[in-house]
Amino acid sequence: MAIEKVREYFRQFHMEDQILEFDVSSATVELAAQAVGCEPQRIAKTLSFKVDGNCVLIVAAGDARIDNRKYKDFFHTKAKMLSPDEVEEMTGHQIGGVCPFAVREGVRVWLDESLKRFETVYPACGSSNSAIQLTLPQLEQYSGSSGWVDVCKDWE
Repeated sequence: MAIEKVREYFRQFHMEDQILEFDVSSATVELAAQAVGCEPQRIAKTLSFKVDGNCVLIVAAGDARIDNRKYKDFFHTKAKMLSPDEVEEMTGHQIGGVCPFAVREGVRVWLDESLKRFETVYPACGSSNSAIQLTLPQLEQYSGSSGWVDVCKDWE
């Protein structure tokens, strides 16, 4: 299971015990917010896209949506999300549990500016019933992010 890969990944940082597992689904922003007990915008959703045949993950606030113009300006291509069949194959995680940790080699992770208004956020941990609370510096470190991008709208 992908959550076990994520748990093993976090073990190197002595953070594996910080992973939250729920008895209920956290597969959507709304369900995750209910499970965690926070505002939906603090859920750090991971969106998966195909850029030049490779997988790119964008971690954004729960209330943010991709702005196609900003996306195209940054990535120089139209925003094309991975198909359901491609998600697990390219990321290593199933839909509902896609996260920026323990991803397949070659996957690039970007963090969206929409997250910067929070001290801590809750990304998934490889399953549809998990999350972890991280500060933004921790999210940067543990996701191995390529940096910050401004490709979302509707959160300001």
